[in-house]
Amino acid sequence: MALADAHIINLPKICDPRGNLSFIQNQTNVPFDIARVYWIYDVPGGKNRDGHAFKTQHELIVALSGSFDVVLSNGKETKRFHLSRSYYGIYVPPMTWREIDNFSTNSVALVLSSTLYDPADYIHDFEQYKQMVNNG
Repeated sequence: MALADAHIINLPKICDPRGNLSFIQNQTNVPFDIARVYWIYDVPGGKNRDGHAFKTQHELIVALSGSFDVVLSNGKETKRFHLSRSYYGIYVPPMTWREIDNFSTNSVALVLSSTLYDPADYIHDFEQYKQMVNNG
């Protein structure tokens, strides 16, 4: 997968005077089967989450509330995506270094994952990640 494979996915938005509704359906709105869902919250405003990459995991990250930036890298180039609407998310392919920063107060990041939690799938060291990418 290449950094170019990371992209914004527009989610359905049903507008209603009583309140809007958006939804995600397995293999319809995301290019992978959803195995796990988790969310990140109570991050102090302006703070960030340490970066990491996944060897096999695909992700879709959505700002359910508030805003934050998702910073993606392939070890050579970096792209920053600002998420502030709950009807779109960023698709993060495997072997993409990702950091989440610039959290607004009370923001909630929803993360849909293609795999169950597996600590062995994580790459926590950016230098190790770059070596793995360069060695194929």
